[in-house]
Amino acid sequence: MNKQTVAIIGAAGKMGERISRMLVDDPDYQLLHVEAGEKGVAALEARGLSAVPIEEATRQADIVVLAVPDTLIGSITREIVPGLEPGAMVICLDPAAPYAGELPERADITYFLTHPTHPPLFQEFESLEAQRDHWGFGTAKQSIVNALIQGPEEDYARGEAIASRMFRPILRSHRCTLEQMAILEPALSELVTLSCVDTMREGMREAVRRGVPEEAARDFLLGHINVELAIWFGAIDWEVSAGAKLMVQEAQRKLLRDDWRKVFEPESIRESVETIVAGGRPPSG
Repeated sequence: MNKQTVAIIGAAGKMGERISRMLVDDPDYQLLHVEAGEKGVAALEARGLSAVPIEEATRQADIVVLAVPDTLIGSITREIVPGLEPGAMVICLDPAAPYAGELPERADITYFLTHPTHPPLFQEFESLEAQRDHWGFGTAKQSIVNALIQGPEEDYARGEAIASRMFRPILRSHRCTLEQMAILEPALSELVTLSCVDTMREGMREAVRRGVPEEAARDFLLGHINVELAIWFGAIDWEVSAGAKLMVQEAQRKLLRDDWRKVFEPESIRESVETIVAGGRPPSG
C-alpha cells in the first residue's frame, strides 16, 4: 500500500503530539505537522519537526486529523475543506462539532469520527507503567469508538486503521453512529459520569470541612469507589449489604432529579453540543 499523507492540525497540542508520536515512524503514513501560533511552531521545532502551512498541508493530504478544540472545528473546516482533493478524509476526534452541524457540506470527501475510551479500570495491566497510564498515552490498552459520518463504506476500514494506530495499543474497536457517539459523549461521559465524579469529590471536601482528616477521607473514598465500581460493573462476584442498598435508594431521591435521564434525549444532547462548540456561550438562534 502506498503511504498516505496525513496532515495533523494542532500537531503541538496534547492530542496532536500524542497522535504525531504514534504515527511519525509508521511506514504507512507520511506526516505533515500544522501549527499556527509561535508557541506551537517552537514546540514542533524542539522535537526536530517543521511546521507546514495549513494551505500546503491540506492540499497534499489524503487524511486530515483535526486535533484542535471543538470551538475551532467549524472555522478550520470551512477554511480547509474547499481545498481538499476529492476522496480526502477528515478525521474528527470528538462528536460535538459534527453533531452540531459544524462540518461543511461537500459530497466527494469523507468525514470520519474516532474517540478513545481511555484505559478501563478492570483489565490485566502488563506493567506498573501501564497501570498508571490513566489517559491512554500508549502504554495501557484502550478501546476506540468510531463512526463513518459521510463517505463510501470502504472508507470505514481506512479510518479505523489509522485510528487504531493513533490510539494503540487497542483493546477493542467499536463502530457506532454519530448519534450514538453523542450519547456516549457528552451525555454519558460528561453530563452523567463526570458530574457524579465531581459530586463525589465535593462530598469528600465536605467530609473534610466537617472534621474528617483529609488523607483518611481520600483513602476511604477512593477505596470505596474502587470496590463499588467492581461490584456494580461485575468485575467481582459480590453484593453490597441490604443496608447499603437502602441508602442508595434514599440518597438517589435527594441527589438526583426524577427526570435526570432527559440528558440522553436528542434535544438535550443538541443543546449540550451547541454550548460546547460555542465555548460556553449561549447558542445563537
